[in-house]
Amino acid sequence: MKRKSLFALSAVIVVAAAALVPVLWSGGDHLHNGSAMAATPADQAELVKKGEYLARAGDCIACHTVRGGKQFAGGLPMATPFGTMFTPNITPDDQYGIGKWTQDDFYRAMHTGRSKDGSLLYPGFPFTSYTKVTRADSDAIYAYLRSVTPVNVPSRPHELKFPFNQRNMLIGWRTLFFREGEYKPDPTKSVEWNRGAYLIEGLGHCGMCHTSINAMGGPVSSAAFAGGLIPLQNWYAPSLTSNKEAGLGDWETKDIADLLKTGVSNRGAVFGPMAEVVHNSLQYMSDSDINAMATYLKTIPQKSEAPESMQLETSEKFGGELLKQGQKIYADNCAKCHAENGLGMPPSFPPLANNQSIQMPSAVNPIRMVLNGGYPPSTNANPHPYGMPPFAQALSNQEVAAVVTYIRMSWGNHGTAVSPQQVADLRSAPLD
Repeated sequence: MKRKSLFALSAVIVVAAAALVPVLWSGGDHLHNGSAMAATPADQAELVKKGEYLARAGDCIACHTVRGGKQFAGGLPMATPFGTMFTPNITPDDQYGIGKWTQDDFYRAMHTGRSKDGSLLYPGFPFTSYTKVTRADSDAIYAYLRSVTPVNVPSRPHELKFPFNQRNMLIGWRTLFFREGEYKPDPTKSVEWNRGAYLIEGLGHCGMCHTSINAMGGPVSSAAFAGGLIPLQNWYAPSLTSNKEAGLGDWETKDIADLLKTGVSNRGAVFGPMAEVVHNSLQYMSDSDINAMATYLKTIPQKSEAPESMQLETSEKFGGELLKQGQKIYADNCAKCHAENGLGMPPSFPPLANNQSIQMPSAVNPIRMVLNGGYPPSTNANPHPYGMPPFAQALSNQEVAAVVTYIRMSWGNHGTAVSPQQVADLRSAPLD
């Protein structure tokens, strides 16, 4: 879902390390070591409950828990062109986790991007977003993380190439791209709008995927929420500022809320990295917070033009041949679920006709879906989602290009033809 490359380590880690989410915080010794506290047990229990909710909003578990591993014990590898990063253990273990950190240490990491010893954190840990989190919410997340079961497992050191393993080099990056400061409500907006902005821009760190990255690995401020390629996951994060992509200006607020909360709506379904976000995080959020986020997203300024595409193009003649070939492939493999007219059977089988995600300038996501298949997230409101089978073993690169070309250019869709070379590139790319 994003087009730009991450040439600077900072950027690489940005995408990869939503994994470092509440990374490197450590706590006082309140819950784990049983130090005296002013709060009553009931107050403390309520604080921990609040912190658990906020940690869900930040999707901390997704990055700090290896599949099949202990919760928050870290160790998730993130391969980058500059080496591999590993997410840290953030359980309250005194030796290897956050057992020696105080509330102040934790807040400093969230607010300033500095670890307990003052060293600079790589921007894979989204402190550029977390700096907006209030001290009260930071303390609540800290209390929750201090309440989880300690895991006595060391955090694996990053394996980064020189000079990217020199943290002091981040000073220049921070000067250019980091502005410290908690979220300040806009007095001209409603309470609901401000709550949505706080969650989207802060804990949700949505801009990390939906904002373009420049050659230095920093966010392009003029392109906030304008979408781009997520290189390490090989998906495209569509623009939220263009109705030619995933712009939400002509969506109903309910459709936005449904998509965030359940992963499906009458306008479509989420797959890939966004499905993981809904599964691990958004489905657990309150209806009021989801509606606040939808309210804010609905007001993101829309632009008339979609972002510049880096789509591989084909000749008009070859595109016509692909379109004809794709029609037969679609009839044989796709029409049963998505219908001959492309209208599908929403929300179980999303429509392809007039589907913005199909006809975006980038064809990365439909190619990935045809090759690898996938499911919307399983959520409380949609516990048994219908999935898309993979066709990587059944269709050649040209056949995949043909059927994707067909769905991008049929039923009034205004997409362009797809190159078999792009299919080949994505076929060989990592799935995560």
